[in-house]
Amino acid sequence: MDFRLFQVVLLVGVALPAGSLAAAETGNVADVAACPLQVHLPREITVKDGRLTLGQISVLRGDSSLVAAAAKVALGRLSMPGQRAVLDRPTILSRLASHGIVGEQVRMTGADVVAVRRFHRSIDSEEFIEVGRTFLRQHPPAPMICEVIASTTPKDLVLSEDVNDLQVVPRYVKSGARGHVAVQIAITADGEEIGVRNVLFRLKYQCRRVVTAREIAEGTVLTPEDVKIETVASDRPEPADWKPPYGLVVARNLPENMELQADMVTMAQSPVVIRRNEAVVIRLERPGLLVTAVGTVLQEGRTGEYVKVRNADSSRIIVCKVNADGSVEPIL
Repeated sequence: MDFRLFQVVLLVGVALPAGSLAAAETGNVADVAACPLQVHLPREITVKDGRLTLGQISVLRGDSSLVAAAAKVALGRLSMPGQRAVLDRPTILSRLASHGIVGEQVRMTGADVVAVRRFHRSIDSEEFIEVGRTFLRQHPPAPMICEVIASTTPKDLVLSEDVNDLQVVPRYVKSGARGHVAVQIAITADGEEIGVRNVLFRLKYQCRRVVTAREIAEGTVLTPEDVKIETVASDRPEPADWKPPYGLVVARNLPENMELQADMVTMAQSPVVIRRNEAVVIRLERPGLLVTAVGTVLQEGRTGEYVKVRNADSSRIIVCKVNADGSVEPIL
């Protein structure tokens, strides 16, 4: 699947009074005298640095101290090849206001919206890796992924000349490595493919683990007071049937702050319901039918277990399931 990476940089600024915006956009001579900072916006501009400032994307004139301060006002970042930013006048005025330059001090001319793109002579390995990371964040291959770590370093791609339309198109490809995913990035310049890079990523998953909250003696039935649940990063995803170990029995003495493993606990056993050589009721019940008999148990049993019972009338030995009330049900 192909995804074109276009991103509009939207910066949330402070609220401006309606009069301030109107004053900043008027163009008569009286307003020019009242506005010590003039900002002229082109319709399109290409920048070399990914960190955008007002000084990069506009022509500033006026009071030297205001021009110097306005030139440093940050407007966002172009972090990936082919990424564009679209900035309008209200956004720029909001950013100026957040740096103490209010609308009454500003006169804006030129375009209402400026489109900014980044000039690239080359795309380095870190930029390819960032494209892959962004793609994985937007289209995660599995739930609960908390981190993606690049396992390979792709080669830089040098552009033979400046291009007007540079695009990077990431997609999944088969990785062949357990616990990894591979992202293939195709690069097009002015509509023609000029290169492909593959990046392998190792995935980290957000998982829960159980740690003893205090010393626990062998045979203890675990409760919420005995353990604490922590969230950690793991190389493997958490099992879909994961649940806290409440009700399980500790198989050996455990110190405080030890991670609980599967072999440290067992299922709690129900109490013995019937014992060897005891007399029991053999009960067979079906819709419209109830048959009972008396027998002797040949082994002890718990609820749900299967035991051998000798029928008192026929002396036959049959296998029965132990019921919670102490009766047994023959297995037919």
